[in-house]
Parts: sequence; C-alpha cells; structure tokens
Amino acid sequence: MNKPIRNRAVTGTALALAAAAVLTACGGEDSSSSDAKAKAAPSTKAVAVKDPLVATFDGGLYILDGESLKLANTIELPGFNRLNSAGDDSHVIVSTDAGFRVLNATEQTLTDIEYKGAKPGHVVQHAGKTVLFTDGTGEVNVFDPDDLKGGKKPQGRTYTSAEPHHGVAIELSNGELLSTLGTEEKRTGALVLDKNNKEIKRNENCPGVHGEAAAKGEAIGIGCEDGLLIYKDGKFTKVDAPDDYGRIGNQRGSDTSPILLGDYKTDPEAELERPTRISLIDTETGKLRLVDLGTSYSFRSLGRGPQGEALLLGTNGALHVIDPETGKVDKKIPVVDEWQEPLDWQQPRPTLFVRDHIAYVSEPGKRKLHAVDIESGEKVTSVTLPKSTNELSGTVAGH
Repeated sequence: MNKPIRNRAVTGTALALAAAAVLTACGGEDSSSSDAKAKAAPSTKAVAVKDPLVATFDGGLYILDGESLKLANTIELPGFNRLNSAGDDSHVIVSTDAGFRVLNATEQTLTDIEYKGAKPGHVVQHAGKTVLFTDGTGEVNVFDPDDLKGGKKPQGRTYTSAEPHHGVAIELSNGELLSTLGTEEKRTGALVLDKNNKEIKRNENCPGVHGEAAAKGEAIGIGCEDGLLIYKDGKFTKVDAPDDYGRIGNQRGSDTSPILLGDYKTDPEAELERPTRISLIDTETGKLRLVDLGTSYSFRSLGRGPQGEALLLGTNGALHVIDPETGKVDKKIPVVDEWQEPLDWQQPRPTLFVRDHIAYVSEPGKRKLHAVDIESGEKVTSVTLPKSTNELSGTVAGH
C-alpha cells in the first residue's frame, strides 16, 4: 500500500500550547467519512478558548485549551474526519465526506461555511492565503483566512483542474497559482497560472506527484516518485532521487530554511513501507541528502521547528530534532511509548503537530496528548482524554 500520503503542519506562540490531515489519503488511498449533523455536547458551555487545539476521535471532535490542554468542549461529528489549520488564530478546516467545513475552534462551533465536494484533499497556507483542493472535482478554492471572521464564506479565487485527481495547489505572494496535473489514474506534474488563471508554466516530469512545501525564498517543492520538483523564480527544476523509485510524498518547509524535509520510500510493491530514511532537499543547490534515523515513522510524523529545525516523530517514541544543513540529529526527546504504523492509514497512530516552539504529540494507545518544548526538550504537560484520538491540528497562534 505504497500510495499517496496526506498532510500539512503549521506553527505559532510562547508557552501557549496548541496542536495538529485532508480527506483523500496522504499516506494512503482515497478516504471516506460520514458527514452528519454536528452538535456540541449540551452539558458544556462554550467559552472562548485561547490558541485551541483540535483532535478527532471516533464520533467527533475534541477542542482543547492551548496552554493547559484541558478539554474545553466536545462536538459530535460521525465518520472519519480530517483536520488542518485554517491559517488564522480562530479556525480549523474539517474534511468530511461531503466537503470542507470550517470550525471556529475559539468559539467551539462548526460554522455554516462549507466548500462542498467529494474527497476534500490538501489544505495549504502560504503568503497569507489558504488553498483547498477537492480531489473529487478538481476544484481549487483560494481565500484570505482573515475573511472567515465574519462567519460568512469568503469571496476568493477559484480554479478547476482539467480532470479531478488527488492533488494540491498553492498561491504564491505574486498571485501565481501552482496546481498539480493528473487524472484519477495517473498524476504527472504541475502547472502555474497567472492572476487571471492563464497558464504560464508547466512541467510533467514528476510522476505520482504528491504534496507540497514552501522553503525560504518562496521555493515550492512538490513530491514525485523519483525525487522532487522545485518551482522558484518562475522556473521548474527537477531534483532526482538516487533510486529509480525514490518517492517523496510528504514534505515540510520553513520560511527560515532553504532545505525541505521529506519522507523517502523505495518499494513500489510494498503493502506498507516503513522507511527509516528521510530526505533533505536543498532548494538553492538542488542537492538531496538521505539520512537514516534508525527508526521508522508515518506520514503524520514530520514537522518543522521555529528555527527551521527538521522534526520527526519516530516509532521508537522519540521526537528527533535534526539540523537540516548537516542532517545531524541534535536531540532525541522521549515522548511516547514505542509504536508501529498500522496497515490501514485511517487507523490512529501517534501524530505530530507543531506550533512555534511547542510540539504536540498524540498517544492514542494511552488516550494521551503531550506538549513538548522543542528548545529545552522538556515535556511541558500531558492530558488524558476520554477516547483515543486520531487527527490533530490547531489554530495559527499569533496570526
């Protein structure tokens, strides 16, 4: 089951703790969830939550206080739901089988804002814009997350791909829109549109294109089954993997580093490959470095720290803090017990979400959520929740 893996990580505040996926599988295959009438637990009075975290469980959403990790409220929402930061300090995007829904996590309410469509996929924040890609329709929606505050659906840019596919899109600071190319059967690369949605660039040298990340200097990387495709300063550049099949399907970037962190898989026939190597791609030199960490990880294991540190949650239970320039592991912070990635990508596993200098790590087997200070390596606080959680995300603190 060596198929696309989804996701996205964000960051943000000092000792305000908070925490962090897209309905079509980013580590797996197409996903399905049941969207039903959601309601807050009637016994809980909604009070504004500071820097909220949101976690999914089987049957709904937990909203947690960002500093204490105290459970503030529970919202019932049946089905398999996915979470991504919306790009502001109040909202989180919830992916259901019917489309994207906007949760006001601060006020603990599911709003009426929806982007309907089958298989809602990647959610990307960059240059002050949030971009949604709906796999089932190929539709791209771009909006300013600040416009969510009025409670009404933002007026924004739209674009529809030539054919629906498991894709991703990102708008650059100059208004260019990079969006993937493909069909339900095959994905080949990406194109770039100007502000008027007119195509200005195209590259189809990226088989199995999946995921994106932005590095320092607005270098955009998208993953391929044989390396990485970089778009920077109006040009595409291909970084080849050292293996014929060297899949980089999940990436994390930082505005403070030109180096992207990626996963790395080499077995196209594996039911589930459990890699121990990560990829570090320098978007300035075009060089790719592989680092063997001696532990496997999942598609929910990658993150970036406030100084551009590469972060990886290993199945050995440790958070690895890696210098992206050298590939050296500067710290191994014990956080959870040893674990193994389940074969079914929808099943819970420890998940990493990063905001500012705090890493939030879920431990479904113990129903726990931990907050770790990346700089000191200390576990700041932990909480035990009523049920095991699956997805994890939060608002963007200090937005």
